[in-house]
Amino acid sequence: MKPPVSPMPAGKPKLTTSAMIASIASEGQRTKPAPFGHALVALAEQDPRVLGMTADLGKYTDLHIFAKAFPERHYQMGMAEQLLFGAASGLAAEGFTPFATTYAVFASRRAYDVIHQTIAEEDRNVKIVCALPGLTSGYGPSHQAAEDLALMRAMPGMVVVDPCDAHEIEQAVPAIASHQGPVYMRLLRGQVPLVLDEYGYRFELGKAKLLRDGREVLFVSSGLMTMRALEAAKALEKDRVDAAVLHVPTIKPLDTAAILEACAKPGRLVVVAENHTVIGGLGEAVAGLLMREGVHCAFRMIGLPDEFLAAGALPTLHDRYGISTEALCGRVKTWLG
Repeated sequence: MKPPVSPMPAGKPKLTTSAMIASIASEGQRTKPAPFGHALVALAEQDPRVLGMTADLGKYTDLHIFAKAFPERHYQMGMAEQLLFGAASGLAAEGFTPFATTYAVFASRRAYDVIHQTIAEEDRNVKIVCALPGLTSGYGPSHQAAEDLALMRAMPGMVVVDPCDAHEIEQAVPAIASHQGPVYMRLLRGQVPLVLDEYGYRFELGKAKLLRDGREVLFVSSGLMTMRALEAAKALEKDRVDAAVLHVPTIKPLDTAAILEACAKPGRLVVVAENHTVIGGLGEAVAGLLMREGVHCAFRMIGLPDEFLAAGALPTLHDRYGISTEALCGRVKTWLG
């Protein structure tokens, strides 16, 4: 039996219904619909080699937009993820650039060996784009890809990308298409928040970007946790805590130079925040880098626990597992004393 979800503090009502596909946008936050689907259509208009493929999840990976625009370049493989990636490998061998979409759990767990043997080992130019990364589904462990980054970054030759918002997804699609070789990219779908455009941000594959500077705390983050880190940094200003945010969208290869430079700045607490288990993701990658290079700093990790997560409403689960904005602020203030 799953443990009961912890009750929320008074004055902060949370949704209590579960949703398989739920928005991560806060109330009133700017969003953009289906950025991946529209970006892939724009790319395909310029490049006839681009294909869209899915395993019965076109509507839930925003690939239905591509299918409408380019029905002759859309492949619906049915509920057969191994077949999806095997076929994508074959099409890549013939000179095409397939974008294969499914849920992150199905790519990273169900079809891992096929991806390993037919795509990564063969260095095939397949772009694996996967929805429901980390804790972005309320349906429990069967749909929560809490360990996908650890699995994919362990695969030789695989580039791993964890974009923050709609603005970054739009820019990442042509960037990963330009990279020759396999790429695994996490996908936020549906009504996706817009955040990074306010910071004049431009995505570059393999590059981390300092979005804001600060004297006391440095958040090193990826994916939706960069959005949370930016929100936390603004909230911490009320308590006179000055926080910086280094966004690391490419988990592999890491931008080691940018991370070392930011973490070596003296007197700051370094907090790695990720929507992923604390085992094998960005936090341990950064910790290993700092240890190898002899950079010694106060270091903490915020991520999902090493356990099977509960089902429930996302706002409640994000609070429970410590990846909401409020939870980030509380942890940082505790660590700063």
